[in-house]
Amino acid sequence: MQNLTRRKFVALAGMGALCALAGGTLPGCSSPAGSSSASSAAIDKSQVVVTMTPTSEPAAGFDPLFSWGCGEHVHEPLIQSTLFTTNTQLEFVNDLATSYECSKDGLTWTFKVRDDVKFTDGEPLTAADVAFTILGIRDNEAAEADLSMVADAVATDDVTCVVTLTKPFNAFLYTLAVVGIVPEHAYGPDYGRNPIGSGRYMLEQWNEGQQVILKANPDYYGEKPNIDRLVVLFMEEDASVAAAQSGQADVSYTAATVANNTNVAGYGLLVCKSVDSRGISLPCVAPGGSKKDGTATYATGNQVTCDAALRKAINHAVDRKAMIDNVLDGYGTEAYSVSDGMPWSSDAMKVDFDRALARQLLEEGGWALGDDGVYAKDGVRASFELCYSASDPVRQALANEFANQMSEVGIEVLPIGGGWDDIYPREYDTPVLWGWGANSPIEVYTLHYGPSAGNYAVYENAGVDAHLDAALAATTVEESYPEWQAAAWDGSEGFAPEGGAPWVWLANVDHLYFKRDGLNVADQKPHPHGHGWSLVNNVDKWSWE
Repeated sequence: MQNLTRRKFVALAGMGALCALAGGTLPGCSSPAGSSSASSAAIDKSQVVVTMTPTSEPAAGFDPLFSWGCGEHVHEPLIQSTLFTTNTQLEFVNDLATSYECSKDGLTWTFKVRDDVKFTDGEPLTAADVAFTILGIRDNEAAEADLSMVADAVATDDVTCVVTLTKPFNAFLYTLAVVGIVPEHAYGPDYGRNPIGSGRYMLEQWNEGQQVILKANPDYYGEKPNIDRLVVLFMEEDASVAAAQSGQADVSYTAATVANNTNVAGYGLLVCKSVDSRGISLPCVAPGGSKKDGTATYATGNQVTCDAALRKAINHAVDRKAMIDNVLDGYGTEAYSVSDGMPWSSDAMKVDFDRALARQLLEEGGWALGDDGVYAKDGVRASFELCYSASDPVRQALANEFANQMSEVGIEVLPIGGGWDDIYPREYDTPVLWGWGANSPIEVYTLHYGPSAGNYAVYENAGVDAHLDAALAATTVEESYPEWQAAAWDGSEGFAPEGGAPWVWLANVDHLYFKRDGLNVADQKPHPHGHGWSLVNNVDKWSWE
């Protein structure tokens, strides 16, 4: 996911006013269908009510050609079917596809699709709909999924779709695993608000700014869902907790600081592990250059972080465990990359916390401790600003904790909060505290590939680029794993901390929910970045006791 995608999402998100459901509904806000209160005599076990952040509401509606399922916070689209999905081990499992294969040159992919699937309007789903969807995303400037590597998609018959690429790019399979197939015959400008799909669920009701209700598709070709209806309430964190306290939601998202200090009768805490990573980009080049991001051109380079010894020292100076304990109340795991624990991740990314070694690296790199307690080299103090999103209290706390820890080794960090419109123009010349994470290696490519707009550290390494290209050129994703790992460290170079060290990663944030007793939530994949729809990827497999 590139920065343009992230920016589009921020610009599109933020839909209308919300109902603060704390024991009742506010005037002008409809009560969520099937909602209960703390004094309700019975729980409707044909459905589940889940709260999500306001930014989880799809700004363009339930349209995969814009962002639904395949946008900033990737998830299974539920209303539409996908060619395949991934299981909890992140292995591909066929859905619409019955098989797929790649040519030896990595440029042609052939997908065979089922012949027994119908859209909810009764029309059959064919390979032509698959081709239409892929090209529709490629040609839509507002699409958040990146299928720009697609040269063409053609249905050669009703069950065969042939996709040709401009360059080998097998990671597009992970994108297709969350791209919902739309009907060519019924797609139009209002599709997002009146979606026709072939998935497990159908859109029953959407009260914008408040709630969405999905109901089970009675003609779904797969296994019948256990849960007949999914009610999603969009609300801020305080209202989410109140919805659990009042019994109006079965699953309510929360934050670590709230979870440790709040007891909700009849609810337990659901802890979902994630690859929702927080990390800081460290610009690797000296000031004076520029780089394009979409139509904008921004300055590149930082006179402090361009020093490799300092970047390596920073990686060793971070006490990630203390950061998790102090900021996340223990609800997180230490992060060393954007893809910890994934099949394509490298053990070389892990680095020991060692302040003595951090100082040693600085001094071996020519830095000398000044009278003010801050290292300096050639008249440049080891001092830099760190941008973070001011609307996110966790990022603010992480930024301040990071600054405190760096001061212990003689590096001065000056946290500066702001809006994304303030941060983006500085993305290539100032360290930024980002949130990333996906069940896909695409972000490894985006953040480290030289020409990529998402390469905020402006890290340039021909050997790394070659490994990344080789990973994408493999004819199966399994064959790509060694090349992804070699890009991190191949024994002599890479973006690992002992190599270029263009990033310092801090923590993977656990996703926390108050869950009603008696509701069984099916095993979850590692949650990607974002506190929203990924939780209900498999809501059809949930059950009530």
